[in-house]
Amino acid sequence: MDIKDIIGSNNKNTTLVAVSKTKPVEKIQKIYNEGQIDFGENRVNELIYKYNLLPKNINWHMIGHLQRNKVKLILPFIHLIHSIDSVRLINKIENESRKINKKTNILLQVHIAKEETKHGFTFSQVKDLFDNDFFNSFEYLSIRGLMGMSTFTNDKNQIRKEFNNLKLLFDEIKSKFNKVNKNIILDSLSMGMSGDYKIALEEGSNIIRIGSLIFGERE
Repeated sequence: MDIKDIIGSNNKNTTLVAVSKTKPVEKIQKIYNEGQIDFGENRVNELIYKYNLLPKNINWHMIGHLQRNKVKLILPFIHLIHSIDSVRLINKIENESRKINKKTNILLQVHIAKEETKHGFTFSQVKDLFDNDFFNSFEYLSIRGLMGMSTFTNDKNQIRKEFNNLKLLFDEIKSKFNKVNKNIILDSLSMGMSGDYKIALEEGSNIIRIGSLIFGERE
Protein backbone atom coordinates (compact mmCIF):
# COMPACT_ATOMS: atom_id res chain seq x y z
CA MET A 1 0.00 0.00 0.00
CA ASP A 2 1.21 3.50 -0.85
CA ILE A 3 2.13 5.47 2.28
CA LYS A 4 0.15 8.50 1.16
CA ASP A 5 -2.95 6.33 0.86
CA ILE A 6 -2.66 5.19 4.48
CA ILE A 7 -2.92 8.63 6.04
CA GLY A 8 -5.21 10.15 3.43
CA SER A 9 -5.79 13.79 2.58
CA ASN A 10 -7.82 14.47 5.74
CA ASN A 11 -4.94 13.76 8.13
CA LYS A 12 -2.18 16.08 6.94
CA ASN A 13 -1.02 16.72 10.51
CA THR A 14 -0.65 13.02 11.26
CA THR A 15 2.78 11.43 11.54
CA LEU A 16 3.11 7.97 10.07
CA VAL A 17 5.84 5.92 11.72
CA ALA A 18 6.96 3.10 9.45
CA VAL A 19 7.59 0.19 11.81
CA SER A 20 10.79 -1.28 10.44
CA LYS A 21 11.54 -3.88 13.11
CA THR A 22 12.98 -7.10 11.62
CA LYS A 23 13.18 -5.44 8.19
CA PRO A 24 16.52 -5.27 6.37
CA VAL A 25 18.32 -1.99 5.84
CA GLU A 26 17.77 -2.23 2.08
CA LYS A 27 13.99 -2.18 2.47
CA ILE A 28 14.13 0.76 4.87
CA GLN A 29 16.37 2.67 2.47
CA LYS A 30 13.86 2.05 -0.32
CA ILE A 31 10.98 3.44 1.73
CA TYR A 32 13.17 6.37 2.80
CA ASN A 33 13.94 7.12 -0.84
CA GLU A 34 10.20 7.41 -1.43
CA GLY A 35 10.02 10.24 1.11
CA GLN A 36 9.38 8.48 4.45
CA ILE A 37 11.58 9.81 7.29
CA ASP A 38 9.91 8.46 10.47
CA PHE A 39 10.78 4.87 11.35
CA GLY A 40 10.05 2.83 14.46
CA GLU A 41 12.02 0.05 16.13
CA ASN A 42 11.32 -1.99 19.26
CA ARG A 43 14.79 -3.38 20.05
CA VAL A 44 17.70 -1.17 21.01
CA ASN A 45 20.46 -3.22 19.36
CA GLU A 46 18.61 -3.37 16.06
CA LEU A 47 17.83 0.33 16.27
CA ILE A 48 21.50 1.25 16.77
CA TYR A 49 22.60 -1.05 13.94
CA LYS A 50 20.19 0.58 11.50
CA TYR A 51 20.95 4.10 12.70
CA ASN A 52 24.62 3.57 11.91
CA LEU A 53 23.91 2.39 8.35
CA LEU A 54 21.07 4.65 7.24
CA PRO A 55 20.73 8.41 6.51
CA LYS A 56 21.16 10.57 9.58
CA ASN A 57 18.10 12.73 8.95
CA ILE A 58 15.78 9.80 9.72
CA ASN A 59 13.52 10.40 12.73
CA TRP A 60 13.94 7.24 14.81
CA HIS A 61 11.11 6.27 17.16
CA MET A 62 11.59 3.79 20.00
CA ILE A 63 8.26 1.98 20.18
CA GLY A 64 9.15 -1.14 22.19
CA HIS A 65 9.74 -1.77 25.86
CA LEU A 66 12.92 0.08 26.86
CA GLN A 67 15.25 -1.29 29.52
CA ARG A 68 16.87 1.30 31.76
CA ASN A 69 20.37 -0.03 31.19
CA LYS A 70 20.05 0.67 27.46
CA VAL A 71 18.66 4.20 27.67
CA LYS A 72 22.01 5.96 27.19
CA LEU A 73 22.69 4.01 24.00
CA ILE A 74 19.87 5.64 22.04
CA LEU A 75 19.51 9.10 23.60
CA PRO A 76 22.06 10.86 21.37
CA PHE A 77 19.98 10.26 18.24
CA ILE A 78 16.46 9.21 19.22
CA HIS A 79 13.63 11.42 17.96
CA LEU A 80 10.80 10.20 20.20
CA ILE A 81 10.40 7.43 22.78
CA HIS A 82 6.82 6.14 22.75
CA SER A 83 7.11 3.49 25.42
CA ILE A 84 7.70 5.24 28.74
CA ASP A 85 6.01 2.92 31.23
CA SER A 86 7.54 3.58 34.66
CA VAL A 87 8.72 6.36 36.95
CA ARG A 88 12.13 4.71 37.21
CA LEU A 89 12.50 4.88 33.43
CA ILE A 90 11.52 8.56 33.41
CA ASN A 91 14.14 9.33 36.05
CA LYS A 92 16.78 7.38 34.14
CA ILE A 93 16.10 9.25 30.90
CA GLU A 94 16.26 12.59 32.70
CA ASN A 95 19.61 11.72 34.27
CA GLU A 96 21.16 10.38 31.07
CA SER A 97 19.83 13.30 29.03
CA ARG A 98 21.44 15.71 31.46
CA LYS A 99 24.82 14.05 30.90
CA ILE A 100 24.72 14.80 27.18
CA ASN A 101 22.87 18.12 27.54
CA LYS A 102 20.00 17.07 25.32
CA LYS A 103 16.27 17.37 25.76
CA THR A 104 14.55 14.05 25.08
CA ASN A 105 11.02 13.74 23.70
CA ILE A 106 8.87 11.10 25.41
CA LEU A 107 5.35 9.72 25.40
CA LEU A 108 3.79 8.06 28.43
CA GLN A 109 2.54 4.60 27.52
CA VAL A 110 -0.92 3.98 28.93
CA HIS A 111 -2.35 0.49 29.42
CA ILE A 112 -5.66 0.60 27.57
CA ALA A 113 -6.01 -3.02 26.44
CA LYS A 114 -7.70 -6.04 28.00
CA GLU A 115 -4.36 -7.85 27.93
CA GLU A 116 -1.94 -8.15 30.82
CA THR A 117 1.02 -8.70 28.52
CA LYS A 118 1.02 -5.08 27.36
CA HIS A 119 2.99 -2.49 29.34
CA GLY A 120 1.95 0.96 30.51
CA PHE A 121 0.70 3.22 33.26
CA THR A 122 -2.89 2.97 34.41
CA PHE A 123 -5.17 5.94 33.81
CA SER A 124 -5.07 6.87 37.49
CA GLN A 125 -1.27 6.70 37.57
CA VAL A 126 -1.03 9.10 34.64
CA LYS A 127 -3.40 11.53 36.31
CA ASP A 128 -1.41 11.32 39.55
CA LEU A 129 1.84 12.15 37.77
CA PHE A 130 0.36 15.38 36.45
CA ASP A 131 -1.79 16.27 39.46
CA ASN A 132 1.17 15.88 41.81
CA ASP A 133 3.46 18.09 39.71
CA PHE A 134 5.83 15.18 39.16
CA PHE A 135 7.30 16.71 36.01
CA ASN A 136 8.04 20.15 37.46
CA SER A 137 11.58 19.31 38.50
CA PHE A 138 12.69 17.87 35.17
CA GLU A 139 14.87 19.92 32.85
CA TYR A 140 15.82 17.48 30.10
CA LEU A 141 12.48 15.91 29.22
CA SER A 142 9.74 17.07 26.89
CA ILE A 143 6.51 15.24 27.68
CA ARG A 144 4.92 15.23 24.25
CA GLY A 145 1.86 13.13 24.98
CA LEU A 146 0.51 9.62 25.37
CA MET A 147 0.73 6.27 23.60
CA GLY A 148 -1.59 3.29 23.78
CA MET A 149 -2.02 -0.12 22.19
CA SER A 150 -5.49 -1.56 21.80
CA THR A 151 -6.56 -5.10 22.55
CA PHE A 152 -5.78 -7.62 19.81
CA THR A 153 -9.37 -8.41 18.91
CA ASN A 154 -11.84 -8.35 16.02
CA ASP A 155 -14.28 -6.38 18.18
CA LYS A 156 -14.06 -2.92 16.60
CA ASN A 157 -16.35 -1.42 19.22
CA GLN A 158 -13.95 -2.45 21.97
CA ILE A 159 -10.98 -1.02 20.06
CA ARG A 160 -12.85 2.23 19.48
CA LYS A 161 -13.77 2.47 23.15
CA GLU A 162 -10.15 1.96 24.22
CA PHE A 163 -8.89 4.62 21.83
CA ASN A 164 -11.66 7.00 22.82
CA ASN A 165 -10.85 6.58 26.51
CA LEU A 166 -7.21 7.43 25.83
CA LYS A 167 -8.18 10.48 23.79
CA LEU A 168 -10.39 11.69 26.64
CA LEU A 169 -7.49 11.30 29.08
CA PHE A 170 -5.17 13.12 26.69
CA ASP A 171 -7.61 16.02 26.31
CA GLU A 172 -8.16 16.22 30.06
CA ILE A 173 -4.51 16.54 31.01
CA LYS A 174 -3.76 18.78 28.03
CA SER A 175 -6.44 21.25 29.04
CA LYS A 176 -4.94 21.57 32.51
CA PHE A 177 -1.20 21.24 32.13
CA ASN A 178 0.34 22.00 28.75
CA LYS A 179 0.53 25.74 29.44
CA VAL A 180 1.70 25.39 33.02
CA ASN A 181 5.09 23.74 32.55
CA LYS A 182 7.47 24.36 29.63
CA ASN A 183 8.40 20.66 29.65
CA ILE A 184 4.79 19.54 29.13
CA ILE A 185 4.00 19.97 25.45
CA LEU A 186 1.20 17.43 24.95
CA ASP A 187 0.90 17.66 21.18
CA SER A 188 1.15 13.95 20.35
CA LEU A 189 -1.25 11.04 20.72
CA SER A 190 0.24 7.80 19.40
CA MET A 191 -2.32 5.08 18.82
CA GLY A 192 -3.14 2.84 15.91
CA MET A 193 -1.26 0.14 14.01
CA SER A 194 -1.81 -1.69 10.73
CA GLY A 195 -4.94 -3.48 11.94
CA ASP A 196 -6.69 -0.61 13.72
CA TYR A 197 -5.18 2.67 12.51
CA LYS A 198 -8.37 3.80 10.74
CA ILE A 199 -10.30 3.65 14.01
CA ALA A 200 -7.42 5.38 15.79
CA LEU A 201 -7.46 8.25 13.30
CA GLU A 202 -11.21 8.62 13.72
CA GLU A 203 -10.71 8.78 17.49
CA GLY A 204 -8.08 11.52 17.34
CA SER A 205 -4.69 9.89 16.94
CA ASN A 206 -2.01 12.01 15.26
CA ILE A 207 0.75 9.38 15.26
CA ILE A 208 0.13 5.95 13.76
CA ARG A 209 2.62 3.07 13.74
CA ILE A 210 2.35 1.03 10.55
CA GLY A 211 4.45 -2.02 9.73
CA SER A 212 2.92 -4.79 7.63
CA LEU A 213 0.93 -2.47 5.36
CA ILE A 214 4.20 -0.83 4.30
CA PHE A 215 6.78 -3.60 4.47
CA GLY A 216 4.61 -6.69 4.16
CA GLU A 217 4.17 -9.40 6.75
CA ARG A 218 7.08 -10.32 9.04
CA GLU A 219 9.54 -12.66 7.39
